[in-house]
Amino acid sequence: QVELVESGGGLVQPGGSLTLSCAASGSIFRIIAMGWYRQAPGKQRELVATRTAGGSTDYRDSVKGRFTISRVDAGNTVYLQMHSLKSEDTAVYYCNARVYSDYTNWGDYWGQGTQVTVSS
Repeated sequence: QVELVESGGGLVQPGGSLTLSCAASGSIFRIIAMGWYRQAPGKQRELVATRTAGGSTDYRDSVKGRFTISRVDAGNTVYLQMHSLKSEDTAVYYCNARVYSDYTNWGDYWGQGTQVTVSS
């Protein structure tokens, strides 16, 4: 089993910044990718940013240039730096990890979610 623990959410004014972190632990043989998704009230969960173990990143268009996903080298922690936050960024942010637990078995795991509220 893999556990993801998120932190860093909160209330911020429009134009402000926040950094989310997600630490993975447990039965991890190799991390394939880690990423962040978000879900606003009444909407479906959507991809925000992902980063593969090889360093490739992908962002949804609405956050490009404002958000940066990064991972500590050789570590199991991923960060999401968010700048120039807008009210439409308000959502619960979920960490996701795709992990090999051994040479052949892999699975997708989710954190409990952290609330980000952008409001004046």
